[in-house]
Amino acid sequence: MFEALALNAAIIVALALIQWAISVKINDVSFIDAFWGAGMGLVAVISWLMVPGTPGPLATLIMAMTAAWGFRLGIYLFLRWRREGEDRRYRRMLKEPREKGQFAQYALTRVWLMQAGLLLIVSSPAQVGILASADPAPITKLAWTGFALWCLGVFFEWVGDWQLARFRANPKNKGYVLDTGLWRYTRHPNYFGDFCAWWGIWLTTAAAGWGYAAATVIGPLFLTFTLTKWSGVTLLEKGLHRSKGNKYAVYERKTSAFFPLPPRV
Repeated sequence: MFEALALNAAIIVALALIQWAISVKINDVSFIDAFWGAGMGLVAVISWLMVPGTPGPLATLIMAMTAAWGFRLGIYLFLRWRREGEDRRYRRMLKEPREKGQFAQYALTRVWLMQAGLLLIVSSPAQVGILASADPAPITKLAWTGFALWCLGVFFEWVGDWQLARFRANPKNKGYVLDTGLWRYTRHPNYFGDFCAWWGIWLTTAAAGWGYAAATVIGPLFLTFTLTKWSGVTLLEKGLHRSKGNKYAVYERKTSAFFPLPPRV
């Protein structure tokens, strides 16, 4: 297992270095968001291919859950980057390094290598769960519970992204805030979906043994912290307050930040 995890790490770091070189050439790192999702799907597939013997049903389920989540997100974010260009978050983050002529160094250490490390940590439940689930590891009730939670997350993330894409595609909505559909019940249905999907993958991994779950619980815990306190809700809403002004403040007062709840009066 350690050899397989080391190979996953080597592949992700190598891909990060290649994409760093591309980002320096085009002066934009924003497509790293696509790498975040697709990279997790990739290490799941690689782990499944390296399972000793025949991958069991549980290994295949974890791989399919992770790959479906990761590759869908990767494609969605890559197409969004191609359509909209540089993300404002990265523009603000890299403004000073650009002015000082330190873009390449900062992009390498604070963006690509850091994200590669975090990607491996967050996806650790999938990697370990797959590698630990050789034939004849069955799909237990606990695994099905994790799968149900994953399905809930996928619904919120996929439908939330679709609703947001449709809203942004209408020029009449410029300057307004999406407050219908899933966005009526949570200001970030896509982030809530990520949360449910990865806790679901972690629960499915627990079916291979609680020792594996305990060793990898840092993955969903760190993702939860990232989504709610670090680069998710907190960072995104700073920009939304600047761009949407009072409209977003009103939306914020009546709508749950993360967990879906009925709108407040």
